Amino acid sequence: MPLPLLTAGAGIGALALLHFRDPHEEGAYGYCPFYALTGLYCPGCGGMRAVHNLTDGRVIDSLHSSLIAIPLILALAVWVGVWTRHAWRGQRLVVPKMERSTMWVLLSVIAVYSVFRNTPWGSWLAPI
Repeated sequence: MPLPLLTAGAGIGALALLHFRDPHEEGAYGYCPFYALTGLYCPGCGGMRAVHNLTDGRVIDSLHSSLIAIPLILALAVWVGVWTRHAWRGQRLVVPKMERSTMWVLLSVIAVYSVFRNTPWGSWLAPI
């Protein structure tokens, strides 16, 4: 039981940190190394700003900062919740299995998202 609770606590602590220390301020958490080297947005660019906006209750602004951040946060929260429930019941955690085709579809969606947000047509996906 300690490991799932420690993981949940770390997640809640990260949410609290992002809520109280605004990543919209220039250099608040440093700089994205990928963006600093290439000038291109990586799939994670805008993720911290999205979480900050989400903790402030600004869902639309969160989606503007990073379209994939909210689904990833929700998936992680569900997984930690299931892990905690299994630990509470004394059961072993069964790692969810993903079909190979599903994995390739998800990786392809992330790759297309990353490329598209760096084009003039996908500029609406660039983090704000």
